[in-house]
Amino acid sequence: MSDILSMFSRLTWVSVLDILLVAAVFYGLLELVQGTQAIQLLRGVILVILVTVVLVSLLPLTAFRWLAVNSIPALLVAIPVIFQPELRRALERLGRTGQFLSRITNEELAAQVIAEIGLACRRMSARRHGALIVLERETGLQEYIDTGVIIEARVSSQLLETIFFPSTALHDGAVIIRGDRVIAAACVLPLTDSVLPGGHLGTRHRAGVGVTEQSDAIAVIVSEETGITSVAHNGRMIRRLDERRLTKILEAFYSIRGEESRAIQRWYNAARNFVWSVLAPRKR
Repeated sequence: MSDILSMFSRLTWVSVLDILLVAAVFYGLLELVQGTQAIQLLRGVILVILVTVVLVSLLPLTAFRWLAVNSIPALLVAIPVIFQPELRRALERLGRTGQFLSRITNEELAAQVIAEIGLACRRMSARRHGALIVLERETGLQEYIDTGVIIEARVSSQLLETIFFPSTALHDGAVIIRGDRVIAAACVLPLTDSVLPGGHLGTRHRAGVGVTEQSDAIAVIVSEETGITSVAHNGRMIRRLDERRLTKILEAFYSIRGEESRAIQRWYNAARNFVWSVLAPRKR
């Protein structure tokens, strides 16, 4: 007990900050890989490390200890390769934080776009017309836009239904929406390597999940076989949505983004005012 009290007595605010930063790093890593295939890989890596440490500590295995010590540089190179999708997603999230200050969410415009998408998806679902609609957010999707046909038209349910009508030339691919404009159609998207729920989900669903793994975009998918409407975000998918639930989910994504933007803007304004009050010359 005295050792514990002595240890706590040596704690300073720098030590507490150090511990909190380490905890935040581990929490962020676990949050990043939660629900992805990387969690199984992470468990395997941790298990191998624990077994190696136990064997090296308890048994006089000279050759095995030499092998374990000299394998550390190889592991440092292999881990970024193994967890490349997760690391890329984390760096993209860090890069997006500064963009909140320069982009303001127009809630009325967003509500109009969401209503048009919901109406189009309801009609296409009833007719069993497959569709893949991607809503661009902070991460630019220009590399995927370049693979399709440029349209540059205002979002409307009639336009979306026409594009995804089975006999049209643009129905086989994704529509990408930026703001209130349909930027391009027949776009080619990356396919996910994750195992999707349900064995009947095909390329359209894999592309919808794949683009959300590579960016912060939102993908709306209408199944051609079943007419089921789904939403994908951050590599995860919500299925069996009607028009009301689809609208609510899309509104939640945009309202969350708006609250974050307003909170960061308030923090930025407060910090700016404080710095200005300190640095500005005082009137005499």
